[in-house]
Amino acid sequence: MNHVILIGFMGCGKSSVGKALAEALLVPFVDTDELIERRDGRLIRDIFRESGEDFFRDLETETLALLLESNERMVIAAGGGLPLRPENREYIRQLGTAVYLLATEETLVARLRQDDTRPLLQGGELEKKIERLMAEREEIYRETADLQIVTDGKEIYEIVQEVRKNVG
Repeated sequence: MNHVILIGFMGCGKSSVGKALAEALLVPFVDTDELIERRDGRLIRDIFRESGEDFFRDLETETLALLLESNERMVIAAGGGLPLRPENREYIRQLGTAVYLLATEETLVARLRQDDTRPLLQGGELEKKIERLMAEREEIYRETADLQIVTDGKEIYEIVQEVRKNVG
């Protein structure tokens, strides 16, 4: 199945672009974080706090395996850390076309400054946390992606058009 999987750092626009892209393609939109919250019955931050990051990453892997069973094409917004596990990258390849939505650290800081829902960004200096996590993740995002799109300074509809031009 050729799903479109949006990957990238927290705040890069995966959910916003994903919803608009799904609407444009007339297919369902799935956010892996929302799916995990519905299946587990807890918010992501509560899963992290009560069960730890490894448990959450296990839920991400289970979610991808479930999505592989779908025969209906969809747009999937993957959690920012989801591609970190090698098995998840393999699932992404099996699911379809991975699109890396890229944003500069400055853009991410501006978008995430008021966001208190992301466990890995809580406490301490936001800029340093984003810089450290981006250094750990950027190469993985690039290696996983079939297509990279810079989101800085672009409207959602422009990003959607760029994805559609390249993915169909």
